[in-house]
Amino acid sequence: MSAPDVETPISVLARIDHAEAMDLTVVEHDRFHALLDGLGPDDWERPTECEGWDVRAVAVHVLGSACAQASVRELVRQVRAGRRSGQRRWRDRANAAQLAEGARLDPSELPDLWAAASYRALHARQRVPALIRALPVLPLGRIDGVRFGWKPIGYLYGIGFTRSVWMHRLDIAGATGREPWTSPEHDGRIIADLVAEWATTHSEPFTLRLTGPAGGKFVRDPADPGTTVEIDAVEFARILAGRAKGTGVLRHPLPLV
Repeated sequence: MSAPDVETPISVLARIDHAEAMDLTVVEHDRFHALLDGLGPDDWERPTECEGWDVRAVAVHVLGSACAQASVRELVRQVRAGRRSGQRRWRDRANAAQLAEGARLDPSELPDLWAAASYRALHARQRVPALIRALPVLPLGRIDGVRFGWKPIGYLYGIGFTRSVWMHRLDIAGATGREPWTSPEHDGRIIADLVAEWATTHSEPFTLRLTGPAGGKFVRDPADPGTTVEIDAVEFARILAGRAKGTGVLRHPLPLV
């Protein structure tokens, strides 16, 4: 987290470790539940920025992902069940299975189902041994022609899944006309970690001033401030997630998960 008027060099930004990720997950799971619990009957069919997905589909996907986090067997089952969708990437296959199998759920069930599944997911993620978290067996593939290679399991079972819930909370808030609930301590920390990782995907000098409660001011090298970009912190995350088009230094993609 960085105060908006304090310039923070990327080199001193501490990345989110597993323990901190679990603390952030507790807060994020509660916020996602509060959002789902406050949706009205007309909200569930509103389209989101996730192509082809309405609010209900996003919620079903996040619920299905939590079930997969809680059980490796369930994750494998979802990937196998999604093969008939024709998707090539493992996570796209899992997504397809989640949506198909969640079609029977009534939207009114989703908040309580999320409360139970998210608890199990958090418990499972907390117990993943450090040696397993270090295994580099997570293929991220390509985005806009950029190959991101392999990441350790800990990337996904640490902050990765939490980022996904966080981004989808913003998706649902935007789709339903709600102001996203953001704070410096929680969302600001997630944003700062995104900035730190995004800076590893390119070598351009930059000064990034992110506005709003989750914002901050970041610079790659104070001696070479490069291009100055001012943008809302949530909008910055939307661009990295592919919800909006980035130009200039913001054109560099980042797989949020």
